[in-house]
Amino acid sequence: MENLSTFTKRLKTIRKEKHITQKQLAIESGLSERGYQRIENGENGVTLENAITIADILDVSLDYLVGRSDDPTRH
Repeated sequence: MENLSTFTKRLKTIRKEKHITQKQLAIESGLSERGYQRIENGENGVTLENAITIADILDVSLDYLVGRSDDPTRH
């Protein structure tokens, strides 16, 4: 559960830093707005495919989003 908590916190923080709305990110990632909101709020888990897509859209590493690294830079 710790990784999901880290994922949701970092996801929300990065999204806001990049001035992207939940709706914009949902559309770009192929999710419904409510589906995306549930992921960001930790109500639903996220598939690996969706996590990778979201990381790519936000231009951060997946390791950063899930808490395996403190470096958001994609390598």
